[in-house]
Amino acid sequence: MNKVAAKRLVALGAIALVSGSAFAQAGASSVQLYGIVDVGYRHISNPDPTQAASQMIGGGMSQSRWGINVSEDLGGGTKALVNLENRFTTDTGSVAGGYPNGSYFQQSWVGLQGGFGRVTLGRQYNVLFDLVTSTYASYPYSPYMEAYKPEIGFSLLARADNMVKYTAEVGPIRGALQYSFDEKAATGGKTMGGYVRYAADGLAAGLGYQDYEFASGKKIKAWTLGGSYRTGPMYFNLGYGENKVDTNLSAADAGVLGAMWGSAANGGFGGGAMFLNANKRSIYKIGAGYQVTPQLNLGAHFFHAKQSGATSAVDASVNFLTFAADYAFSKRTDAYLELDNTKIKGGNITFANGATSRNGVTVGLRHRF
Repeated sequence: MNKVAAKRLVALGAIALVSGSAFAQAGASSVQLYGIVDVGYRHISNPDPTQAASQMIGGGMSQSRWGINVSEDLGGGTKALVNLENRFTTDTGSVAGGYPNGSYFQQSWVGLQGGFGRVTLGRQYNVLFDLVTSTYASYPYSPYMEAYKPEIGFSLLARADNMVKYTAEVGPIRGALQYSFDEKAATGGKTMGGYVRYAADGLAAGLGYQDYEFASGKKIKAWTLGGSYRTGPMYFNLGYGENKVDTNLSAADAGVLGAMWGSAANGGFGGGAMFLNANKRSIYKIGAGYQVTPQLNLGAHFFHAKQSGATSAVDASVNFLTFAADYAFSKRTDAYLELDNTKIKGGNITFANGATSRNGVTVGLRHRF
């Protein structure tokens, strides 16, 4: 072998070595297992006929879950992302499925992230839930109280199947767009929406909109606006949300709307025919939190919601008041106490048992890994 051939062989070998190393580096990936195990005791006054006054619940502060995050470096600043997340009830070990038929994975999506932003495909959080929980959540250490969450009843089920979501961030401004296919499902499910938010120096504010198309083609349209401010140990938040529904829904449509509005965890303000005959709902929220010590957090929140329809028979309003204390034994384990009161006004709307007022108390233990 002459010197020229030898030099060429060495050069080719070096190129192959560098290329192989670059490919190995670009293909580096990480897999993270994470989760929350939360169990609590909850007692309420004036329970409905199908409710127990006292019960163990598989998620007081947070819904219990386990999940897998996957990230693969594709090179050039681009990553492939995967998330699979299962929700369960700690008290029974059962899957905590979503409407209508239950889902083993409450999130199941794959995506790409780079200088262009992030694109994710699959079952995932909708833009309303993203905006509220990231921008003016009720509690900075846990976006809301799982056992008592009136604000989540306005987020159109919080997640959507068959979704394409695009998120981009420039400095303190972040925006997102979503679209999901209904695929001729009996419950519908086509959605469109987006949000824009600003966050810097402890201040965060945002505006979001999303609709949901029922199987009949009729729609529910929702929007939200709010903000928060954090300075030292203090946290303040306020927000507004609104749902508008087309009239004369089919029975299948009403079933979906009932899942959106009717839940004991959402304050019990929904579920019956008088609730579902409303075509507009709105909610105002205001709250504050204070970190007394590195371990102890206190928070209090007030929500006012009202609904209206074609006739005054469905007009009603409700006040929700909640107080929570959370004590962290460590970075991963905490205990909590929550007190709440629900008061329905208007004369025409009541709980299923005829009562208009209900008190609740929740105490529990949570571990995050």
